[in-house]
Amino acid sequence: MSRNAGFFALCSVSAILALGISCPAGFGAAMPELRTPKAPAAPRINGPVVYGARPAHPFLYRIPCTGIRPMHFSAAGLPPSLTLDRNTGIISGSTPEAPGNYPVTLKAVNSRGRVTRSFMIVVGNRLGLTPQMGWNGWYTLYERPADADIRKAADAMIASGMSEYGYQFVDIDDGWARKPGSSDEALGDPIRNSDGTIRPNVRFPNMSSLTAYIHSLGLKAGIYSGPGPLTCAGLEASYEHEDTDARQYSSWGFDLLKYDWCGYSKVVKDKSLPELQKPYIKMSSLLEKQDRDIVLNMCQYGMGDVWKWGRQAGGMSWRTTDDLGVAKGSSLPGFYTVGLANAALDAYAGPGGWNDPDYILIGTVGDANHSDLAAQPTPLKPEEQYSYMSMWALMASPLFFSGDMTKLDDFTVNILCNSEVIDIDQDKMGRQGKVIRKNQQELVLAKPLADGSVAVGLFNLSEGPLTISIDWKDVARSGKLAVRDVWRQHDIGSFADGFKSQVAAHDVVLVRLIKPGISLASPGK
Repeated sequence: MSRNAGFFALCSVSAILALGISCPAGFGAAMPELRTPKAPAAPRINGPVVYGARPAHPFLYRIPCTGIRPMHFSAAGLPPSLTLDRNTGIISGSTPEAPGNYPVTLKAVNSRGRVTRSFMIVVGNRLGLTPQMGWNGWYTLYERPADADIRKAADAMIASGMSEYGYQFVDIDDGWARKPGSSDEALGDPIRNSDGTIRPNVRFPNMSSLTAYIHSLGLKAGIYSGPGPLTCAGLEASYEHEDTDARQYSSWGFDLLKYDWCGYSKVVKDKSLPELQKPYIKMSSLLEKQDRDIVLNMCQYGMGDVWKWGRQAGGMSWRTTDDLGVAKGSSLPGFYTVGLANAALDAYAGPGGWNDPDYILIGTVGDANHSDLAAQPTPLKPEEQYSYMSMWALMASPLFFSGDMTKLDDFTVNILCNSEVIDIDQDKMGRQGKVIRKNQQELVLAKPLADGSVAVGLFNLSEGPLTISIDWKDVARSGKLAVRDVWRQHDIGSFADGFKSQVAAHDVVLVRLIKPGISLASPGK
């Protein structure tokens, strides 16, 4: 199959009708295999089963649930300070003042069935108990985002069904602030108000209105800045205005801050560990003082082995490499270079802090080396896209799509929205998959899960088909285990000592090894 075959996945008719989008030229010329089965008509509750929040802060959570609508929701054990909209499944209000674990039983009912799922709200000082999921506009909009773009992305997250699988953050990246010294009235002075508060450029007329709109959909809003005087794109950043900016982001209603090193390199004294840590410790301490939960995504490209201290510096995730969009490949695309580097860091990820190998660049996406050009369909083969998503899920990575949300097609949604793949990423034990075997031809990753099962990815790195195996002793298991094909969501059979499968070039076989007595047939119960 040619590398261009992935370009022509069939456009989603529902997305076209809902969003008024058009398909890329030539769309429909080829149809790659859609491995993820269509979601059943009966309800299935997806997403995390544990959720961290700070005491007496605003709380917002849209229950991710597939199945035909109308659907009605209920929640037994919900703290009195929280309310549930039974038609939308949006939980809102304030978290309890007392720290502790608050067990809730979520329930969804439609004409085809009903389902319940346990959901633990953990009120304390830790956010990000499972990896964040959402969309970031950088690799589509670059430094040219606008209010309308972000609203359309939020709408598309609902219309495409991504929200039904746990995607919730809608993030503005670089380009929303003003640019010191610019002659463009839309971007230039004054950069800040007389009281020091930062001013958005004219493309963002009312940040509070934008976040309110995102929140009305049950989604969360993210924003971008950096500890230096300027951002990567040369716009105003937070240097010497950290306290003011933290309060402003909270006042506007943002739920996540991507804090990018970039311009700080011009003011940092040296690259010693204290100097690398200083700006992130400072901002995280300020965010903790705000009256809302704001997730801190540290973007500093792995300097100083950030995975060893990012959690202590207050980060809920930290980039481990340079931008994936500029990663070079040889016989393999660049995401393998980034993914393989990130895969070696399994010892440092866990609830509250995650290794971040950057975004998922599939669908219609821009070229970081030519950001002035229009976004184009991904050059990745379909097999490579399944490998990409599998690797990120096994590594318990934050799952942020960065393609064009208004040009989502069935194949891209099929990659992004497989409930069992997402269950692996969102597993409450929070273990990152470990490299079991790696050579020039193959990679085997294994991730233990909270129910005692093990998710295993058999990745073919070669240019031809391979038979790849896993021995039970490699994953500290023995006896007969059921093997389930995660992408196709069907049981392959039971095996006594190990499992092997033929894997196509640059493809993956993602399986779950399940002990007797465990069933995935009723995942919500």
